Amino acid sequence: MDVIMYESFLKNIAKHVTLNADEIALITSRLKTIEITRNTVLLEGGTYCRDIYFVEQGCLRIYSLTEEGEEINVLFAPENWWAADLHSFNTGKPASFAIDALESSVLTAIDKDDLEFLLKEVPALERFFRILFLNGFSLFQRRLALVLSSPAAKRYQLFSKQYPTLKNRLALKHIASYLGISAVFLSNIRKKG
Repeated sequence: MDVIMYESFLKNIAKHVTLNADEIALITSRLKTIEITRNTVLLEGGTYCRDIYFVEQGCLRIYSLTEEGEEINVLFAPENWWAADLHSFNTGKPASFAIDALESSVLTAIDKDDLEFLLKEVPALERFFRILFLNGFSLFQRRLALVLSSPAAKRYQLFSKQYPTLKNRLALKHIASYLGISAVFLSNIRKKG
């Protein structure tokens, strides 16, 4: 039953490492499923990130707040993506980012203690998370370079390529925030495209 329940999660891991039946059973015994509705807050900035989330269905966003209270979207996590404030999760320090649901979502979650246990017991899982975090770090480096050096139309084009299903699922204001432009400017870019 657990293997079926966590099929997408396990397929995501299988892209990079091979697990045997005992390892799969141990991993799934430490996972939890969370079903949430749209606008549910999973993590508030300033609190502690205790879980890493894998999105089975729906879409999360990771964002920060400016001093003026403006939301700046940093990452979208649709199906088969991961979400957490990794600095808070890793260090136990207050989160700099918040996480909420842009759509009703089904998540697989694993808390820090369970993950630490599994990383010791299942060496292949440690390799998987190393690959996951290196890929994520690479993504953020490319995104930072893009934001600093590319015109808005190019950023939107690359957003559409990276998140092909999201441009029609998310509110314009969320996409615009992610791109660092106004919703009006994004609307004009979409009309031209």
